[in-house]
Amino acid sequence: MKKQLLLIILLKICLVSVSQEEYEKYVPESNPLVLKKIEQWQSLKFGLLMHWGSYSQWGIVESWSLCPEEYSWCERTQGSNPENYFTYKNEYEELKKTFNPIQFNPEKWAQAAKNAGMKYVVFTTKHHDGFCMFDSKFTDYKITDTGCPFSINPRKNITKEIFDAFRAQGLWAGAYFSKPDWHSPYYWDPKYPPRDRNVNYEPESNPEKWNQFIDFTHNQILELLTGYGKIDILWLDGGWVCKESKEDIINWYNKKSNEKENGYVPNRIINQDIKMDELVIKAREKQPGLIVVDRAVYGKNQNYLTPENRVPEKALPYPWESCIISGGGWSHTRDAKYMSGKEGVQMLVDIVAKGGNLLLNIAPTPEGEWQQGAYDLLKEFGDWIKVNGEGIYNSKVLEPFKENNICMTQQDNGNAYFFYLCNENETMIPGEIIIKSHQPSPDATVTLLGINKPLKWELLADGFKVIIPDEIRKDPPCKYAWTIKVSSIK
Repeated sequence: MKKQLLLIILLKICLVSVSQEEYEKYVPESNPLVLKKIEQWQSLKFGLLMHWGSYSQWGIVESWSLCPEEYSWCERTQGSNPENYFTYKNEYEELKKTFNPIQFNPEKWAQAAKNAGMKYVVFTTKHHDGFCMFDSKFTDYKITDTGCPFSINPRKNITKEIFDAFRAQGLWAGAYFSKPDWHSPYYWDPKYPPRDRNVNYEPESNPEKWNQFIDFTHNQILELLTGYGKIDILWLDGGWVCKESKEDIINWYNKKSNEKENGYVPNRIINQDIKMDELVIKAREKQPGLIVVDRAVYGKNQNYLTPENRVPEKALPYPWESCIISGGGWSHTRDAKYMSGKEGVQMLVDIVAKGGNLLLNIAPTPEGEWQQGAYDLLKEFGDWIKVNGEGIYNSKVLEPFKENNICMTQQDNGNAYFFYLCNENETMIPGEIIIKSHQPSPDATVTLLGINKPLKWELLADGFKVIIPDEIRKDPPCKYAWTIKVSSIK
């Protein structure tokens, strides 16, 4: 069932093969302001995602250890008695009382992101555990509460500080917000133990309580869209909180036994309708043109799709973004090992050639810093982008988008770009590069980005050949991927 494929993604089984049928489940936006905004977003290509909360103190997976499901990311390894769920949950929530990131300096992060070529930030204002990194007046489980030592800091409203710092560097601001809230008594009623990630009571049998949760969710989101400056993206997580039909629920029960035999036990499917259509209308009254990403929920409120920790095999016919861990996990991991500059740059090129954006996750430490590995990686991106950004930003898909180890993009002005992805230990550009899928126009100029000098090229029966002089081969303008620019193709 298509719905189950979406749930599998949310379960973070990120290497699963996802069918083209799922990719086609996209409902185009009709609001002209939003359409214009989505088009602008597609030109940005490179963004920053940050998972940060009180859980960072334990160096654990964000939120999920509170969830009583038998998956690896729900394991409890910290605290005085991780075998006792209720003791663990209490100690987890007590982390609020020791969270004091006094090294917090969002201007440093924003500068590093800008230098790396990033154009927007998506910050976790609230994850599934319900701990707010903003000054919500609807809960005391927040960074600004007097029970949190950071509340006396003049920069205590972390979300506002981050958005202000990144906007000052010209980046868009995106608010990650978890629809489920495992701290809220309106979602996990303390009268009942939690059973899984879902609401722990039946909403249709308890409409008053469920309506309290709807109001709570709407109010918190509208807070973020009212008092935090211009917000460009509302990035909603927790796709199981959505409107489900009776047919969906019956189909789930009918298929549950078969799926259990195949090694996957899905969540309960419950109608958790939080009136998204109404919320989006109210949200866009506050922020006209707002992009809404109701992740993994089929329908008009998912303005772009978000493959998680994977890159689709082919170009996709709608707006999309791969959210990728840069090192460690989504949240702070002690001594995290970061991807290499080569891995990062070539992944960015591959995603952009397929028409997508890269949203790269970096997890701040409990002290409010980034690990040095994150800065080192972003510097690698920045060094490469300074030379090759012309072929990345504002670009469109140029079919077949990839030929062997050569990715390609195009600009509306007719320029075409062919990115030669170097192999392991390849530091010298080949003397000849052959591209079979396209041919330059007869009067086209062919250059290498970073070198202000035309290159010789030859027309072939199928494609064309570019000759690289020895002085350029031995001293290339960048590492990891070299970009041939063709001023016009046939």
